[in-house]
Amino acid sequence: MTGIAVVGAAETTELGRIPDMSQQMLHADAALNAMADAGITAKDIDGVATAGDRPTDLAFYLGITPNWVDGTAVGGCSFMLHVRHAVAALQSGLCETVLITHGESGRSRVGTGPWHQDPASLSGQFESPFGTFGAPSTFTLPVLRYMKDYGMTHEQLAMVAVVQREWAAMNPRASFHDPITVEDVLESRMIAYPFHLLECCLVTDGGGALILTRAERAKDFAQPPVFIWGTGESVETPLISQMEDLTSSRAFTVAGPRAMSDAGISHDDVDHLMIYDAFAHLPIYGLEDLGFCRRGEAPDFIWERNTAPGGKLPVNTNGGGLSYMHSGMYGMYALQESVRQMRGIAPAQVEGAEVSVCLGVGGMFGASGCIVFGNQPKP
Repeated sequence: MTGIAVVGAAETTELGRIPDMSQQMLHADAALNAMADAGITAKDIDGVATAGDRPTDLAFYLGITPNWVDGTAVGGCSFMLHVRHAVAALQSGLCETVLITHGESGRSRVGTGPWHQDPASLSGQFESPFGTFGAPSTFTLPVLRYMKDYGMTHEQLAMVAVVQREWAAMNPRASFHDPITVEDVLESRMIAYPFHLLECCLVTDGGGALILTRAERAKDFAQPPVFIWGTGESVETPLISQMEDLTSSRAFTVAGPRAMSDAGISHDDVDHLMIYDAFAHLPIYGLEDLGFCRRGEAPDFIWERNTAPGGKLPVNTNGGGLSYMHSGMYGMYALQESVRQMRGIAPAQVEGAEVSVCLGVGGMFGASGCIVFGNQPKP
């Protein structure tokens, strides 16, 4: 099948706190930066995809009349699914050049709609009445079961944040750079047991955008292409209490292996890994559900610094949602770091990296998307 490549990638001009830009403006800022990166303008784009805001609004705001549109919205991994859908659209000839954007005023709340729990939704009816509402409290259920079943300690959970701060220290655009210790994490304020403040994602403003096209057209763009080798997606349940197994994400175990199989790679082929980390337990689940670690072994794998700078499997090299940035839907920032690593321009560049796997989560383990990138065309 026809190869697909990323030919433009950029985040918003600023990250963190951007009180003078609305959410729609953040989408546009990221899109214009990605267009500049690719050396094109809006008139060269005929496919658009976005989540958080409607693709109708995005296309109108940018002056694009597309031939293909995707508004899939399954939470923070929506952008991984957009990549997968764009690959199919480009391969089938539905469009020529696709723009995928994210913009979110997660901290300043400029131009965002009100966020509330719909009382008629499944979670509104069957979980919220029992006291779980929002990510910090809802995500506690699976991690507590994991700790009980596999004996993971608070210190091991805290180590995830410690390692990712080490990566963030190398990244000038990261929100935090100062080193932290396991003791620092455990002494930070308790948010919802067992999560301390430093084990929870940041709340920021920002966004990012990608531009995709068929690989044979990649030479017409300004940047060296990054090739998409494999893709996967799945959903499980909107009710975290109804997960098939609280110690494993069914969506992860479908999307991740499908993407790796599609790419034709084994675990030994992976040089770089991004795992969506809204909270400190997610890299642990990702490592096991992708098959890099056996069940219950990921906490020790991280504790032994295998995912840290100098480790054998670099993970979340931008600093992740815990230390880099997290505007609410983090998937786009993970994709951006995979692209930077494959371009060889990441602030914490993994030497010789040729293959990057990027795994996202949506909702509270409700959805997943996975993309495998290569710095050369797929073998």
